[in-house]
Order: sequence, then C-alpha cells, then structure tokens
Amino acid sequence: MVTPEYNGWFRKRVNDNVLRPNLKDTRPMVEQLQIAPLELEIIKQDFEKKSSELGKKIKQLEEEKMHLRLDVDVQRSEAEKWRKGKSKAEEDLDSLKTDYKKLRLSIRTAGLGKTSEQWRHKIREEKTKVDRRERKFREAQAQNKDLEKSLSESRNERGELRARVVELEKSLHQY
Repeated sequence: MVTPEYNGWFRKRVNDNVLRPNLKDTRPMVEQLQIAPLELEIIKQDFEKKSSELGKKIKQLEEEKMHLRLDVDVQRSEAEKWRKGKSKAEEDLDSLKTDYKKLRLSIRTAGLGKTSEQWRHKIREEKTKVDRRERKFREAQAQNKDLEKSLSESRNERGELRARVVELEKSLHQY
C-alpha cells in the first residue's frame, strides 16, 4: 500500500531520487556572463574605494604616529631635564644638610647652641656680675674720693704743720 504523498514524491524524483534543475527560471549563459562582470566591477570599485579610504586613514595614522613620536621625544627631554634638576636639588639639599650639621657642631663648640631658657639664665648671671662690678666700681670711686679728700686734708694739715714748724722755728730762733 502506497500513500498518495509517496506517489507525489516518487513522481518528482528521477535518477535515484536526485532533483532535476528547474529550467523555468534559468537565464542563458551569455546573460549570466554579462551580469557577472558587472557585479565584479561593482565589487572591485567598492574594494578600491575602501582601499583608498583605508590608505588615507593609514597616512593620517602615520602622521599622528610621527607627531606622537615627536611629543614623546619632547616629553622624554623634559623628563630628563626634571630628573637632572631633581638630582641637582638633592645634591644641594645634601650639601645644605652637611653645612647645617657643621654649623650646629660649631655652634655647640662655641657654646651658642643653648635653649632660650638657658640664654635667659646666662643673661641674668651676666647682669648680676655686671651689677656687682658696678657696685664695686662705685664703692672704689667713693673710696677713691674719700682717699682724695683724706689726702687733700692731709696735705692741708701738712701745709699747716709746716707753717707751724716754720713759726715755731722762728720763735725758737728768737729766744
């Protein structure tokens, strides 16, 4: 028993069930060959257009690459300048640190490396010494004045005594 669907299928298939080409919609070979070059020409033109666009883009990218290389070179030279400046500044800083240490050592050696409280104490001591010396100086001046006064009194007294001796000698000579 064969179904009607199988019969339809079997009638359409020939040569061991291989489909035959449908010749209703086929174009002659000449037309196909004429259409093919047109399609190839269009594809070729699209390819050339894309190729020229890509070529322009490549040139533009190469120019940008060149500019970027120049920028990189400029950045490198500036970075090198900064590195040199930094190393110079570090050398200067090290030199200043060394000078500072030497200065601190000389200050300590000279006795200048004291705190402000130590300086105030030292100033008070010095003022006390100055006050004592001024008092001694005034006392010495007063004593000097007393001695000068005493000397002048002694001279006056001596002069009086000489005058008296002369007087007494005169009176002794008279007797």
